[in-house]
Amino acid sequence: MNITREDIDALNAVVKVDIVKEDYSDKVEKILTDYRKSANIPGFRKGHVPMGMVKKQYGKAVLVDEVNKLLQDALKKYMTEEKLDVLGSPLPKSQDDLDWDADSFSFEFELGLAPKFEVELKGKTPITQYTIVADDKMIDGQVEHIQKQYGKLVSEDAVSKDSEITGVFANEEKEINNKATFTLDKIKSKTAEKSLIGAKVGDVVTLKTKGLFNDDHDLMKFLKVAHDDAHGLDVEVSLTIEEVNKRELADLDQELFDKLFGKDVVTSVTDLKTKIKEDSEKQFGQQGDQKFLNDVTEYLVEHTKFDLPAAFLQKWMQTAGEDELTVDQAKEEYENSEKSMRYQLIEGKLIEKYNLQVTFDDLKTFAKDMIKVQMAQFGQMDPQDKELEDIAARILSNRDEVKRLSEQLMSQNLLELYKKETNHKVKEITYDDFVKEFYS
Repeated sequence: MNITREDIDALNAVVKVDIVKEDYSDKVEKILTDYRKSANIPGFRKGHVPMGMVKKQYGKAVLVDEVNKLLQDALKKYMTEEKLDVLGSPLPKSQDDLDWDADSFSFEFELGLAPKFEVELKGKTPITQYTIVADDKMIDGQVEHIQKQYGKLVSEDAVSKDSEITGVFANEEKEINNKATFTLDKIKSKTAEKSLIGAKVGDVVTLKTKGLFNDDHDLMKFLKVAHDDAHGLDVEVSLTIEEVNKRELADLDQELFDKLFGKDVVTSVTDLKTKIKEDSEKQFGQQGDQKFLNDVTEYLVEHTKFDLPAAFLQKWMQTAGEDELTVDQAKEEYENSEKSMRYQLIEGKLIEKYNLQVTFDDLKTFAKDMIKVQMAQFGQMDPQDKELEDIAARILSNRDEVKRLSEQLMSQNLLELYKKETNHKVKEITYDDFVKEFYS
């Protein structure tokens, strides 16, 4: 067997594999001999079928199968030994005139080669890393939410500004018939608010859905309409009022604090606000980190310049999936996934350069830490190491879980790298401003 490579350019190559009879003949002969021993052909005793007949019936199929196995093994070994960094998989060049009756064969494969490039983390323009803080307005809102949640409902005669209304929304044409509970602060329409204030149990109030709530998604929740129908819904609905209540706020006392956080963990309103701030900002930190990770990713893709073997990749995509794609479909698929492919190459370069590879021990430690956090949420503050080992072993026996945890740990490793190595500036922002700026 002889393997040669012709580099078309920096990103494309053709590998030629020449196979001669000596490479496959012994293997083919052995398989056919085994076939002869077990073949059941009418007119012949088992094991006594003429070899000529076996070769005539099975020879071509065995030859094709063995040559293909030989090809795949040879290509894999060659790419490993030559340390070829390829994208996609080798594509066999079409050979309509291949003669399987010949003794020797030549096959050619197109390769898409990974580009050579360097990644520079310290750019000229600093990337913003947001530190999301819980301001007094938000903390006070959380305190009021707790008081409402643990307060008690007091029945009212008529709807007032602070009422909690329970009723049935209905519209026969749109097949709306849903019981819901809402407060007037959800209502955007001043006309609707005016119609509701003063209404009593048993009253039927007609409301227009357009601009009814502050958020159109509330139509999905309170009227039970589909997402696509909720946006721009402009019909009248009747609201039959079944209950009118006012929620009396719970007292901020030790009994409530102990119910929320455990005995004597929080002993004052000041402690409560500090606890809310700490817990909120811990959660916000994850959102801020994800935003920073996304921004660095975008920066690296935008500023790390290299070419890809686009024509090869589009051709490869035509047959890489379960369903074969047309030329136009493969082009569209390539354009949709190009940014992702570029970042995968950049990430691979960073993992190698900064030795960020995830080992099994790293993964086990990560899994145990995650388990400890989850157990703490259910009050198990000091689990035994054997218990953690057993749970981690069960998790890591699942291939999908291993993949998921590996991706999480790698994201964590990259985040730490970016915080250490990139040119970035830290900006403090309230949660409300963060949401308005990036998610509105």
